[in-house]
Formats: sequence, C-alpha cells, structure tokens
Amino acid sequence: MDHSFLAPVFSQYPLEVVSAQGVWLTNSRGERVLDLYGGHAVAGLGYAHPGWTAALARQAEACQFQSNAVAMQVRARAAAHLVRFSRLPFASVFFVNSGAEANENALKVALRMTGRPHVAAIEGAFHGRTAAAGAVTWGAQAKGYGFPRTPFDVSFIPRGDTSAITSQITARTAALIVEPVQGLAGAVDLGAAFLAALRKRCDEVGALLIFDEVQCGVGRTGEPFAANLYGVRPDMLTTAKALGNGFPCAALMMSAVVSASLKADSLGTTFGGGPLACAAIEAVLNAIEGEQLLERVQRIGDYIRKTCVVGPVTGHQGAGLLIGLRTTRPAKALQADLLECGILAGTASDPNILRLLPPFILEEEHVDMLSGALRDLAA
Repeated sequence: MDHSFLAPVFSQYPLEVVSAQGVWLTNSRGERVLDLYGGHAVAGLGYAHPGWTAALARQAEACQFQSNAVAMQVRARAAAHLVRFSRLPFASVFFVNSGAEANENALKVALRMTGRPHVAAIEGAFHGRTAAAGAVTWGAQAKGYGFPRTPFDVSFIPRGDTSAITSQITARTAALIVEPVQGLAGAVDLGAAFLAALRKRCDEVGALLIFDEVQCGVGRTGEPFAANLYGVRPDMLTTAKALGNGFPCAALMMSAVVSASLKADSLGTTFGGGPLACAAIEAVLNAIEGEQLLERVQRIGDYIRKTCVVGPVTGHQGAGLLIGLRTTRPAKALQADLLECGILAGTASDPNILRLLPPFILEEEHVDMLSGALRDLAA
C-alpha cells in the first residue's frame, strides 16, 4: 500500500496490522503478533471486545452525535460512572478528545483560578505536544516544541528530590502537574512519599495539584487510578488512552472547589463528550468492573515481574501493567528481536528500558511467551 500521502512525522515499526482479536494482531502476511504495546496503552480491553463493540453499534444506530449544547443521557451516565469508578472525591467531569487537550484545560483552569504565572512539573515528564502541555513536557524545547515562547513560567523538579520541592513550588505557582507513574520516561514510579510531599507543598502555598493519568489511569496500575494506589488526592486528574479503548476521548475530573470556579463558557469543545465517545467510556468501565480486570492487572503485572527478569533483562520498574524492563543492551534492538519472535513491545526515552503496555486481558500463558523469548535471545 502507498503511504506517501501521510505526513512523514512518525517512526514506524516494520509491521502493518490488518486485523486484531483479543491480545493478538494479524499482520499483512497473515502472521499473528502478541501485542504487549496496546496501541500505546490504549487497548485496555484488547481488540474486538464484544461489549465495547456492541455498545458503539447501539449508540451509532440511536444517534451518532450531538454537541454539548444538547443534553444526552449517555453523556450524563458516563460522567457519573467515571466519578464513581474513580473512588475519589471529584465533583465534575469535562470530556475532551485527547490527553493533551485534557492537560491543556487543567492548566487553563489552574491559571485562571489562582491568577498566578508559574507552573511546576517533574523532570522526565511527558504531558503532550500542544502549547501548554508541551511547555510542561521535559525536553520539549529542545525537541520540536515549535512555539516561540511558553504561555507561562515553567520550572522542573528533579524526580524524587523532596529537597527541591519548596524552592520550585511557591506563592507564584498556579499548579504542579505530575504523572504518578511516568510513561514515556520508562514506567518510572514516583512513589507515595514523593507524591505526598508534592500534595503537602501545594496545600501550603495554595497551588493546585494536577495528576496526569493519561497513560497510567483507568485501571492500568491495578487500581482505578494511581491516585488510589498511592493514597494521594489531586485537585484535578486527567485521563485518556484506555478510557475509550481506541475511540478518541479524554476526561478532566475536578474537585468540588475547582468545579465551583467554573461558569458557562469557561471551557469548550465540539467533539468532547460526544455520544459515541461516552458509549465507549461506559463500555470500558463496565468491562473493567464486570470482568474483574483490576485484579487481573495486579496478578499479571506481578507475574511479569516474577518471570521476565531473564536473559537481557536485569530489573523492572513501574506499576500494574505499566512496566519498564531494564535491559543490558539497547531496548530498541531488543524490541526488534522480539518482533521477529512475534511479540510487539514498546521502548522509552530511557534507551535501556523496554516498556510493556499490554491489554488488561493478558494471561499467564502470554507472559510465558515473553519470558521464553527473552531466554532464547540471551542464548
């Protein structure tokens, strides 16, 4: 197939997918590939999930779209279900289309609410490629940020360095944005103590704490959100990726205090909260709860950590099914070798981390394929 009309902005794996089922991809040669990448943490339910597929079909037949100017039951249900699923004291949900857009709006709310000019972030962070989200992404200025200036002052706190928190989060700070488990950095778990210290400092100076759970949320850590896992409550939480299982959608969840600062036209979106997106969100949450997938994420994540530190893998990091395997040789080379074995994994900004972002429906037998391949590659 001629791909020349697509903008040449993506490095692509030597793999063309034509269909998928469960945890398996089928390539253009008719070969099956075990997907431990999940479309970059998106396919939490895997592929062709019957409940998700049926929900989208039903909603498409009923009404494929209406804007937020029109009330729809499916939108109200999805928002209420997401707040209940979170088990966190959020008061409202603003649905958008992508993780970057959710982060963009969270930062806008914080800046407007506090009237302050500064946002703090964490070294190694990735929050998106748009103007505000890119501004708080580590290294973006040197790698394609593209804007002549950031829309606010930004500073970065070294990971895990509690001694730097006081100087970086001050009375000028509108918000601190943080991934509790950094995804692109290589599944870097920031830990309960560091996150609690960030919460404490934000409270001291009146800054808002934003958890970016675009990649680590919606069950990927084995809890509804990493906020549950670490016992730290943010003022706002953004999430996307697994939220729609492949249908583009994202959400910004806000505390009662933050919600009270909003008024009509404070935020806006055309496609965010569309009925198809909301039907997808409902189906995802129903499946996670009804199929006990949080428990499976915990079990399979533990099994990967127990069995896959073999061959070229010397250690692991992360939480749940957001896992970084530390390698003795470049992870990109190991990724290519695994693909030759029929296994798709991801990499990270750390060149010696192989990143696993598999569907939540993964089983032990699939993990055994990975550990076997890693052993063979060491031979």
